[in-house]
Amino acid sequence: MEPKYYVIFNVSELNKIDFEQVFETSIETVRKSVDGTLRFVKYRDEAMPSSVVSSENKVGTCSQTELFVIIAPPEWNDFPDPIK
Repeated sequence: MEPKYYVIFNVSELNKIDFEQVFETSIETVRKSVDGTLRFVKYRDEAMPSSVVSSENKVGTCSQTELFVIIAPPEWNDFPDPIK
């Protein structure tokens, strides 16, 4: 499996993303933080897609492992705690 790269950015930048260049297919399929202020997209090549490069309010770029750590807290996850 090829590696995937992720970029987290401010929701105000979402209209700059060319969905032909990333895995997500539209604004509706981009995962967002619970408060709605941050989004992320994923791409396959190590070189960041041009539409993502043009986003000015990038919070960060990360690997899949790093992303899983970032989105684990409640700020990204509004799922209820599992039943114990």
